[in-house]
Amino acid sequence: MTRTQAESELEPLLALAKGVEVDEPPRPGRIRSQSNLFRALACLAGLVMVLLLPSIASQTTSGIQGDISEGTQNVHFLLSLASQLSTFWVLLVPVIFALDRAFRRDALRVIVGLLAAIIALGLTIALDAWASAAGPGTLTNALGWNNAGTTPLHADLTPVIAFVTAVRLAGRPRWQLVMWGTIALASLAALAAGYTTALGLVATYFIGRIVGYLTLYGIGTPNPRPPGTAVVAALERLGLKPSHALRIDDGTDDHRRYTVEAEGGKLDVTVLDRDQQTSGLLYRIWRGLRLRANQPRRALRSLRRSLEQESLMAYAAGAAQVRTPRLIATSEVGTEAALLAYEHVDGVRLADMPAEAITDTLLVDIWREVDLLHRQRMAHRSLDTTSIMVHGGVPYVVGLARGEIAVSDLLLRLDQAQLLTSLALRVGQERAVRTAAEVIGSQTLGAILPLLQKVALSRDTRTELRQQKDLLSNLREEILRFTPEVEIQAVRLERFRPRTIVSIVGLTIGTYFLLSQLSNVNLTQIITSAKWGWAIVALIAACVTYVAAAMMLIGFVPERLSWWRTILAQLAASFVKLVAPAAVTGVAINTRFLQRAGVRPGSAVASVGASQLTGMVIHIGLLIVFGFLTGSQSTTTEFAPSKTIVIVLLAGAAVAGALATIGRVRRLVAVRLKDMFSGVVPRLLDVLQDPRKVATGIGGTLLLTVAFVVCLDASIRAFGGSLSWTAVAVVFLTGNALGSAAPTPGGLGAVEGALTLGLTLAGLPAEQATSAVLLFRLLTFWLPVLPGWAAFTHLQRREAL
Repeated sequence: MTRTQAESELEPLLALAKGVEVDEPPRPGRIRSQSNLFRALACLAGLVMVLLLPSIASQTTSGIQGDISEGTQNVHFLLSLASQLSTFWVLLVPVIFALDRAFRRDALRVIVGLLAAIIALGLTIALDAWASAAGPGTLTNALGWNNAGTTPLHADLTPVIAFVTAVRLAGRPRWQLVMWGTIALASLAALAAGYTTALGLVATYFIGRIVGYLTLYGIGTPNPRPPGTAVVAALERLGLKPSHALRIDDGTDDHRRYTVEAEGGKLDVTVLDRDQQTSGLLYRIWRGLRLRANQPRRALRSLRRSLEQESLMAYAAGAAQVRTPRLIATSEVGTEAALLAYEHVDGVRLADMPAEAITDTLLVDIWREVDLLHRQRMAHRSLDTTSIMVHGGVPYVVGLARGEIAVSDLLLRLDQAQLLTSLALRVGQERAVRTAAEVIGSQTLGAILPLLQKVALSRDTRTELRQQKDLLSNLREEILRFTPEVEIQAVRLERFRPRTIVSIVGLTIGTYFLLSQLSNVNLTQIITSAKWGWAIVALIAACVTYVAAAMMLIGFVPERLSWWRTILAQLAASFVKLVAPAAVTGVAINTRFLQRAGVRPGSAVASVGASQLTGMVIHIGLLIVFGFLTGSQSTTTEFAPSKTIVIVLLAGAAVAGALATIGRVRRLVAVRLKDMFSGVVPRLLDVLQDPRKVATGIGGTLLLTVAFVVCLDASIRAFGGSLSWTAVAVVFLTGNALGSAAPTPGGLGAVEGALTLGLTLAGLPAEQATSAVLLFRLLTFWLPVLPGWAAFTHLQRREAL
């Protein structure tokens, strides 16, 4: 709908607002509608599916194209005629439309459409050039890039589709029929003539649509939101007789608010704009996918649905005798907005009240009002301190737009958890818990405890918790002190965590890399020509790593540990690596093992931290030493010159120094290191008193590195390769560091890539480097999985893990 049409529809309504003063900011002429962005994303998803289809179902796509070619043989003459006519009309129709708009003084619409067409044409030419030169073979064959005289992205149609999309033909059915009919005829003719393929036409459509929608989003569309004069005119039509209106900025993007002076008293008017119904849609969809609960039943609501939902909640809350502003009237404002007029409450939001003004009596009254709401099975869904209005010391519940009726117990408890956390942020956990228990009781309070998770709270509350990071844990402890007899049942709200997605993506990339490496290797030739004596040496070295890891842990634990069980614990970690990043696995398994062995939790964490810190220091030291030794060699297999090592180290030191000058970065690193290694220094002092423990711990750390380097060196020699031992050490230390930092299970993908690249740069042929890395990873990652599972099961049965 054009701006002119929207204003013409409002003209009869605006006539009712004469003489009413409206104070509001200047109304922008154009706005960026998020619906255009969502449509572009939807088309992008469709384009991705089209591009993936040739790889997934190549036979199907080729069959479709063959059927189309056969089916058009009998109507070749008619299609040739259609091709000539459509080629002419597909360009003429947009020109006629542009002239029509220019005569009607709507030239800006045409300019936006021409811009989209130019961008689409340039993008089409660029994509065709790229695909012809470097496109994947499967894709280029399916879309027709490799066929002589064929262009998959129709250079004539893509700009026209972008133009039609950008000029917004909604509300003009005749023009829509003519333009899309002409495009369809031209597409059919091009397909029958072999000028493009079926998938190429679909890709053309999606690209044209994407460019058109993104152009609209970037430039904006005429503002369809009715002005404040239309709002007061709608109130006049309802018989409320407004005399003055003031726009209120409450920091929200999904609605507008006005305070209106009317004949019967002040009104608080909420205006819902149609284009704002998609505000925050991506976030709501993400929350809906991620959480088992706490998502709205419909991520996207129509304007009518939003109006009905808020009205229903307001009437239901009033019927439940909850103190909430009384809903007086509702009305549409033209076709692009609707309003809800509430009785004005001249109060202050709880979020804006000084802390000393929030008394225990007020807190108890707040819980009573919320309890009235919950007794009628109604959930507010956004109960923070902005949802409570205080007038004369009496609380009012406001902001019921997201509320729902007839909800489950879980949603009611989530409501209570949100309110409890919001109040604790203002008045502290002790007062928040005590006043809540006075109304809802200790049993209900205990049921809230497992729901005190950041993921269950609103975005604003999570932001506030960053300033008080210990508040949730303190709140849980306060509830336990208040209700020590409560039985806690864990509640999992998340379907998945963000790091799960990162792990899946990383694992997919790693698997793709591994398969691509295997495709370039002749496994039969490798197996028949390998020197399996060196493979046995590599296997022995891989076994030694578990003994070394056990030594490393035992050396930093003053308490006595079983050697056999400690070795089994290290072997069990190799099984857990399949589902967790390498940096997390060892810490978690060893900490759990020490606790089961009788070491106190704090001491167990400190001991593992001490071993990790020592290992990190020795790892960095060995990398520097071997880097210098490698650079000093004059053999042909040198890995890197010492000057390069020095430059890299100096550059790293310069970057670290520059970051250290930033206070926020410095504090963040300090907090992370404190959390990671808190209690490590006292634990190290305890260990230093026993020289045997020190020798065991440091000896195990060194032996662990030596065993891995020997394993990698033997794997290289098993396939006829040869590198200096120091070069192999540098490659391993670098690859191991990258693998520990990677979020994939066991560093899968990152380790293989780093080791293969490092060995290749060191002078090893690519095929030998790939074979050696595959053998190394087979012995150190894949082969120990089954024994690791057996060790994990055995330790769990013995309650040692």
